[in-house]
Amino acid sequence: MLDRFTQKKQYGISDLLEIVELLRGENGCPWDREQDHHTIRKNFLEETYEVVEAIDKEDPVLLQEELGDVLLQVVFHARMEEEAGRFGFSDVCDGICKKLVERHPHVFGEVAVSGTGEVLSNWDRIKQESKGQKTAAETLRSVPAVLPALMRSEKVQHRAAKAGFDYTDCDWAMRDLESELSELKEAVGEGDQAHIEEELGDLLFSAVNVARFVKADPEHALTNSCEKFIRRFEQVETLARKRGIDMKTTPIEELDRLWKEIKQK
Repeated sequence: MLDRFTQKKQYGISDLLEIVELLRGENGCPWDREQDHHTIRKNFLEETYEVVEAIDKEDPVLLQEELGDVLLQVVFHARMEEEAGRFGFSDVCDGICKKLVERHPHVFGEVAVSGTGEVLSNWDRIKQESKGQKTAAETLRSVPAVLPALMRSEKVQHRAAKAGFDYTDCDWAMRDLESELSELKEAVGEGDQAHIEEELGDLLFSAVNVARFVKADPEHALTNSCEKFIRRFEQVETLARKRGIDMKTTPIEELDRLWKEIKQK
């Protein structure tokens, strides 16, 4: 055990900073010492998704645990930067505090707002100014390419709409969705794989546009569809087993009848 570390019944953020420093230190953990930003990049994503899952489950005990795991990732990355002499955890805290103060002039300044809409409008304007974005295209380009594609599509479309580039109503968006489906069918008929993928992407992008107009979260909607498919597949599998049907050798037409039977129930 390390001599300089004292175990406690209750720890705080200063203790977490010290623990990570020790883990990364000369007499620390070999695994922790070997890591860099890239090797634990995936861990950050996984921990974030686990927080989202805890929120969806409305499980406060799990949420507390998963938030701690995300906080560890923040401290870990900040510690590596401190070792490199570029910045530390205190700089991260300083930066976010300054950003919050700057982007809430109606709270920390003299700006008056009429409601949430004006708050968001001011936030976007201040953000664009602070990042030196002078064109709408730059705001679109700043949406991280690593976001899930549906989420990125929604953000890109939302920013384009703020610049005045948007459908006038949902019917127009639906017509474009139908048009993209026709173009995908044509591409499939041609058999050109690159063209098929291009048109499939356009179809999905158009579906996100429709989602915006009906005020639905496309990422959430697709997640729910995945869950629904899994539930129904499980029921089909159970029904097939009861009737002595081998799903691997049975024609898809018969399995489809089972699917429709389950769906009707």
